[in-house]
Amino acid sequence: MNPITASLADSAASAALERLAQQARHELALFDYPPREWVPPRERNGRPVLDVVIVGGGQNGVAAASGLQQARIPNLLVLDENPQGREGPWVTYARMITLRTIKTLPGPALKVPALAFQSWYEAQHGTAAWEALVRIPKQMWMAYLGWLRETLAIPTRSGTRLERIEPDDGLLRLTVRGPDGPAQILTRKVVLATGSTGAGGRNVPAFVETKLPRARWAHSAEQIDFAALAGKDVAVLGAGASAFDNAATALEAGAARVDLYMRRATLPEMNSARFMEFEGLYRHFAEMDSLTRWRFMRKIFASPMPPPPDTFLRTTAFPNFHMHFASAWEDVGLRGDGKIELFTPSGTHTADFVILGTGFAANLARRTELSAVLPHVALWGDRFQPPAGEESPAIGRFPFLGAGFELTERTPGQCPEIANIHMFNGGALPSMGPIGLGINGMAHGTERLVRGITRDFYLADAERFCAEFLAYDVPEAKLVPATPAMPSPSPT
Repeated sequence: MNPITASLADSAASAALERLAQQARHELALFDYPPREWVPPRERNGRPVLDVVIVGGGQNGVAAASGLQQARIPNLLVLDENPQGREGPWVTYARMITLRTIKTLPGPALKVPALAFQSWYEAQHGTAAWEALVRIPKQMWMAYLGWLRETLAIPTRSGTRLERIEPDDGLLRLTVRGPDGPAQILTRKVVLATGSTGAGGRNVPAFVETKLPRARWAHSAEQIDFAALAGKDVAVLGAGASAFDNAATALEAGAARVDLYMRRATLPEMNSARFMEFEGLYRHFAEMDSLTRWRFMRKIFASPMPPPPDTFLRTTAFPNFHMHFASAWEDVGLRGDGKIELFTPSGTHTADFVILGTGFAANLARRTELSAVLPHVALWGDRFQPPAGEESPAIGRFPFLGAGFELTERTPGQCPEIANIHMFNGGALPSMGPIGLGINGMAHGTERLVRGITRDFYLADAERFCAEFLAYDVPEAKLVPATPAMPSPSPT
């Protein structure tokens, strides 16, 4: 396509998206009832208080902001530590080619037709292109999320990191650091839309962290200079989708050899999470008793997901890719010639660089923004004692959440403000099921989150609303007959 044609195509696509944005605003207006702004504004010592601060401007943050706006809670702010356009994993550390979910999921559109990805895609490329599309390219999904943020006018402060949450007499005081330095924000609620790392961080084997120089290894969920791996021998630990994605990316960047190591004797073939994809579970998992939820989670944690077929084929297409089964790393070391040694049950192997596709671990102590409230946060291990033989320390380290994704107190009454911190991230899994992270259950998770926040806001002012209602004396329009009444006939 020549530059003039490309410019015309870009202009036409921009015009189509603007028309779609107008349609979306029209559809939102159709259901904007009742239109009353109902949450009374707050201030503290002359400073305005926000109703909600959403930490994380990725897909969960966009969905949460959209849901709250539709519930008439516009006094909110989204914070994201990344530059604008780099929120979430899609253009940072996600190394798949396309999303792994089906293209028709509602996602952050929250069932507003003009906000759906399909509408966005068809506006630019047409219905035939949509029918031909198999899965959504990740860069396209990122562009779509940016369009949603702009269309919905979501107030966002980019390049701003949350450093600390502290209780402040019924409110939450946030210390944040942005381009202009540190600042403090007062808010009634915080939604932590912080993705997979929201309950702790990257899972890194201690022997790798202590025995290898930091420049010689990376977790799959961080920035990696793949160009520097050209001609190198790369070792990948893990057998999930992310491990295979990173192996493929290294191979495509020209790695001399990539070896993938796993503890399992064979690749898993069953994805037990597929069972959980139905309306009833999405809506009501959080209402089950603790034992039933625990048993669901033990099955999920014990059933690793296989890599997607396209990811597997992308990797195994390279002749210099090798898989090692039953080869969990037992230790690592650094030889005198600079080679990394990997000690496994199948023997000792070497590499020049290591990539850890080892997922994420729940450990709230690693979330420094929660350090001031952490002693008061109830974990599953505090609230539930599983039957003998059904123990799981990994599940026990997750936060035990309330019905609206809120943290709960370890000892009731000691720090009630923590109920105003909502974990709309990977930390919600045992409490809420698969609706706090990922696209599949996002619409249901957002609905539950918004209902929990609006419930708290309404009940906090219920007496005020009652007093206003009892004093309500605004008359309707005076009723006047449309035509004069006819006089009664005289008696004869």
